[in-house]
Amino acid sequence: MTSPRTTAPGTPPGQGTPSLAVSLDATHLHPGVTDPVMDSMRLLSETAFRYPDAISFASGRPYEEFFAFEDLHRYLDRFVADLRDRGLPEERVKRAVFQYGPTNGVIRDAVARMLATDESIHTTPDSILITHGCQEAILVALRGLFVSPDDVLLTVSPCYVGVTGAAKLLDIPVEAVPERAYGLDPEDVAAVAHRVRSAGKRPVACYVTADFANPSGHSLPLSARRRLLEVAEEHDLLILEDNPYGLFGRAGEQLPTIKALDDSRRVIYLGSFAKTAFPGARVGYLVADQPVVSADGSARPFAEELAKVKSMVTVNTAGIAQAVIGGLLAESGYSLRAATRRLADLYVGHLDLTLACLAEHFPPEDFATHGVRWNVPTGGFFLLVETPFDVDIPALERSARDHGVAWAPMRMFYVGEGGANVIRLGFSSLTRDEVREGIHRLAEFIRASSKG
Repeated sequence: MTSPRTTAPGTPPGQGTPSLAVSLDATHLHPGVTDPVMDSMRLLSETAFRYPDAISFASGRPYEEFFAFEDLHRYLDRFVADLRDRGLPEERVKRAVFQYGPTNGVIRDAVARMLATDESIHTTPDSILITHGCQEAILVALRGLFVSPDDVLLTVSPCYVGVTGAAKLLDIPVEAVPERAYGLDPEDVAAVAHRVRSAGKRPVACYVTADFANPSGHSLPLSARRRLLEVAEEHDLLILEDNPYGLFGRAGEQLPTIKALDDSRRVIYLGSFAKTAFPGARVGYLVADQPVVSADGSARPFAEELAKVKSMVTVNTAGIAQAVIGGLLAESGYSLRAATRRLADLYVGHLDLTLACLAEHFPPEDFATHGVRWNVPTGGFFLLVETPFDVDIPALERSARDHGVAWAPMRMFYVGEGGANVIRLGFSSLTRDEVREGIHRLAEFIRASSKG
């Protein structure tokens, strides 16, 4: 096998057919291409395709029954009508939807109004960058912040694999902040930041999901949110706050985001319409209002600088996708929280049903007998189940094949070791009947595996 930097032996170019085609040595490729952990999401998807009759708790997909084609047309029409009402010439209206658009996005003002309405986050449109999903927002933010091999990203562990995957692709070292049974502890963030600095490296930012985290479902109490901002100030950290699930809690139990509490611009806020509207639009955003001061003394919001990075990744976010989201926001009075209340109530109902079914099959008072327990989130898409045996991809395949139920092994969400005997259940995309039957099948799998 040859290095990708060499040519294969054979006839020189232009002098016949080579005797051996070039092959690539995996050890010479970027670790982001060859690391098995980077393949975890694909493996989950393949399991679903291979066992289509299995009830799948493996994904974090939104509930699909509320999707309607007529909504797409109505939102698009609303967006176009609003542009015309502003007096834009028809050629500019067409350009906004059909053409390449500004890298920063065409719905920044709408997102700014939504954030003020729903989250009490008051920012200007030039501090917002519209991205191709939240995954691009993460990638762009990391690329802009990390400049040296000694710059370190802190992240709660377990965490969303997209942030650790993006860090790996960018060769950014990651240090885990272990999540406790009650969620992230700000004092642990302080301890890890101190350890990193003591090793001669620079802790730059800490990634956290404060509301209904993926994968654990944990949320930070208000006191922890305030303390995390203090820790960030004490250790000169930025906070990357990812909030895809914050709208999906019980009515009246909303906590302020960390960004809403942030009065020193320590927080870069990451958001998405994938869970709240529909994932097919692939529209996300970031709020980066930190001023970047140039050599001449002028300053621009960090989001404006990050647009340069985005321009070299995806050029711009699709205008037609932004138009549909913009129309949805306009129709809802720029309150996505109000627009998704029915969906939030459905998810809370699915959560309560999942918890009730687990308790029915594995009574908590009989834990010593069955060895199964779980956490109790107050919203979101996910919860964790601890089993009396190790679970991995082969166990997942056995569960899907023999018992007709799929789930996600937690070990793939950890930075380093962890989660060997824990599974993540995602209940968001299922019907209530599927939840009941799925937990019944899961119980059969657990009992059969415990005997084995």
